[in-house]
Amino acid sequence: MIHEILPVGMLQCNCSIFGDEQSREAVVIDPGDEIESILAVLEKHHLRVKAIVITHAHIDHIGGAQKLKLATGAPVYMNANDQPLYEGIDMQAGWLGMETPERAEIDVDAREGGKLTLGAAEFHILDTPGHTQGSISVWIPAENKLVAGDTLFMDSIGRTDLPGGNYRQILRSIHDKLLPLEDRVLVIPGHGPNTTIGRERERNPFLQGL
Repeated sequence: MIHEILPVGMLQCNCSIFGDEQSREAVVIDPGDEIESILAVLEKHHLRVKAIVITHAHIDHIGGAQKLKLATGAPVYMNANDQPLYEGIDMQAGWLGMETPERAEIDVDAREGGKLTLGAAEFHILDTPGHTQGSISVWIPAENKLVAGDTLFMDSIGRTDLPGGNYRQILRSIHDKLLPLEDRVLVIPGHGPNTTIGRERERNPFLQGL
């Protein structure tokens, strides 16, 4: 499985590009910005995007979704609980002093139990609200990887002081959905370096006692 991680945009969101070597199909998670760079990676590997997955509707994760959709024709997956947040993307842009990106139509409601296939791998949607009400994580058992969005970071968790955030809820999401995974599972957070479930279980100060 091809997997490239591109930190994109002002806030350096980790955009994941997964590609299957046989079918040359791809799944792109969190195309927040710098779509030209994402398209260059896709072209380098001769990949065709079959799905664009959004972990949550903050501008740094979804800002480039419409550009990528127009360039590839791929459907956009997002949890419908974040639709009100997405509809206020102009306000988010104002907070950051950015131009408001064009909004994409959401094609698929990404919810717990939903899955995508890419070659032999299945991408499982986990509902992990707390950072936002529609936050999801993507668990890929065949790759032993978890794309956590802004739910879990190395030594930290997602902030909950923005609209839709809930501190108790994010801790419950991590406890119920992420910590049951094996220690060796690689976590790709929404920003910053990769980590593992085991490392965060042992060292993350927010998770002690969970």
